[in-house]
Amino acid sequence: MNFAKLHGTGNDFIMVDAYGLDRDWSALAQAVCDRHFGVGADGLILASPSQKAPVRMRIFNADGSEAEMSGNVMRCLVKFSVYYVIVDPVGGAFDVETGAGVMRARITTDTEGRVTSVRESMGPPRLDPKQIPVAIDAPPPITNFELQVDGQPLVITPVSMGNPHAIHVQSAAVADFPLHRIGPLMEHHSLFPNRTNFEVVRYFDRAHAEMRVWERGVGETLSCGSGASAVMVASRLLDLADNSLELRVPGGVLQLEWDGEGDVILTGPVAEVFRGTWPD
Repeated sequence: MNFAKLHGTGNDFIMVDAYGLDRDWSALAQAVCDRHFGVGADGLILASPSQKAPVRMRIFNADGSEAEMSGNVMRCLVKFSVYYVIVDPVGGAFDVETGAGVMRARITTDTEGRVTSVRESMGPPRLDPKQIPVAIDAPPPITNFELQVDGQPLVITPVSMGNPHAIHVQSAAVADFPLHRIGPLMEHHSLFPNRTNFEVVRYFDRAHAEMRVWERGVGETLSCGSGASAVMVASRLLDLADNSLELRVPGGVLQLEWDGEGDVILTGPVAEVFRGTWPD
């Protein structure tokens, strides 16, 4: 099976043209994503046929679970689809079917026609507790919900970007947060029946912030596009940012836009690492 490895701000994925292929994708994801005995990646991504868009994106996390949405994945899928001529980007933009709906992506290319960055619609946020889902009986939006996890006091704002997120804001540097201890406990917290992604954020001012993320089914990653989008929404809900935000993640910088209505817009870089063949 041929594959390419790509990353978006350090969030790395194994990309496969799955047209005409049939595999146990969950088991394959666990094998190929293993960083010691496999290729090593945060997930296995399939470019698949779609009846709603030129291409369908399927995401299998490193633990084999299937995810609904990822902004970093979508940028990688867009670059992969253009390079391998799965999609003809007429006018520099096309739709992608995701587990959270059909999203629009617009490409930026270099002088040789290679995709270097993607501006993508992440869809509108979902703030109703039942849609996130989160087991909190309160009207939306839920902000600054207080809890303790293993003795660590937390204040979270839950948001869904087609997948669940819990955003915690702090004044200290995000590097100081005990993410590897608290992250897995938050992921599996009883408040979140479908588990959750967990973001820790610090703001420098109303236009700049930093984030670390614990991804559901993966662990800490260098970046998370849907998490960054959820942070943009939480920033507006908490009145900590205006309509745009430059978000620093361990793998680079992402640009977010949201005016309080409609779709969140995410712009970020994308790069290919290498190509190879996985032995079936």
